Amino acid sequence: MVLSVIDLDHKLLNQKIRALDTDVLLSNCCGQRFIAAGMREKHITIDGTPGNALGAYLDGAVIEVNGNAQDAVGDTMNDGTIIIHGNIGDAAGYAMRGGKIYVQGDAGYRAGIHMKAYKEKVPVMIIGGKAGSFLGEYQAGGVIIVLGLSQNQRNIVGNFPCTGMHGGKMILRGNTDGISFPHNVCVAAASALDREEIQAELAQYCQVFGLSVNEIMDSEFTVVTPDSKNPYKQMYVAN
Repeated sequence: MVLSVIDLDHKLLNQKIRALDTDVLLSNCCGQRFIAAGMREKHITIDGTPGNALGAYLDGAVIEVNGNAQDAVGDTMNDGTIIIHGNIGDAAGYAMRGGKIYVQGDAGYRAGIHMKAYKEKVPVMIIGGKAGSFLGEYQAGGVIIVLGLSQNQRNIVGNFPCTGMHGGKMILRGNTDGISFPHNVCVAAASALDREEIQAELAQYCQVFGLSVNEIMDSEFTVVTPDSKNPYKQMYVAN
């Protein structure tokens, strides 16, 4: 089913999507916000550029964007998959507690901020390109993987990654020289077990984007984990 979103606000657009009993292709998308907020059991393909909070509170649906997306993709999502065949803006995966976000290109600032796990749910965000500053800020759970496949000359992540991190795991592919990590995290080369876990996470991602898992895995990986569950304790407790 093809649905043109021209002149539809987010409330009417989402009502129309929910009323359909089939998968839907949204055409002519140009900045509409809150698309598919809280949705389940749909496969929604988007031609164009969706606005902020795409898939906010997503609860099982699959969203696939044939292009870029703006800020707050997957805000507080609980389940489902968001696939971006392009770049994303800032604060992707804010407070997500389940599901997967797959980005073919680069991510802006503060991707994965407040990401957390919830019971058996372990959210995963894989960024094929590079990420801006404050990646994984206050991360409390889940997995963030950055592959650095884009050709720009930036570091794989910007400044201040893992600030306030107290749970979860961040995995960076390739050389991480020149990246400054905070004192509250442990930074180590991926172990054999880590590499098995990374390859398992990359299998579906590579299938979606037509990439070779073996080629991507033919690289070093760095794993970053917190070394404290209360990284700011020293700021508030007198010695």
